Amino acid sequence: MPDTATIDCEQVYRDHHRWLKNWLQQSTHCSEQAADLAHDAFVRLLTSRYRDFGDQPRALLRRVARNLLVDHWRRQEVERAWLDAIAHLPEPEVPSAETRALIIETLLRIESALSQLPMQTQRIFELSQFDGLKQQDIADKIGVSINTVRRHMKKALTACILAQ
Repeated sequence: MPDTATIDCEQVYRDHHRWLKNWLQQSTHCSEQAADLAHDAFVRLLTSRYRDFGDQPRALLRRVARNLLVDHWRRQEVERAWLDAIAHLPEPEVPSAETRALIIETLLRIESALSQLPMQTQRIFELSQFDGLKQQDIADKIGVSINTVRRHMKKALTACILAQ
């Protein structure tokens, strides 16, 4: 016999799946992506400990779906940047689809880890890694000591290593 949570979820799915898919399609402009994200939203709810849909299940579904959209867009941005970075490689050096997927997953974990750091740490890391500034130049640019830059770089690099 199914439990009450399963019955509630089935009812919420029947009542709100089409609405959620349509809502997501407005954001993604793609029926297939919207269907995948709607499916993922319900899977996320089914696998979570949170089973009380309350009297406004659409609000809960919208929140879960919005988080999934943010993840989806972040993944697209990281994937696009990676593909741009390897676009100049000669054919024999282009990584396989499997390797590309592994690299993109690693980059997403690193990006997520860095986003959890304080803004100043992120800024120092970006100036070093993306702008190519030396530590002393970073210290001069943002008005902190070189020891502060080193401390923030250590924190950022540790986060990157732990994310892999």
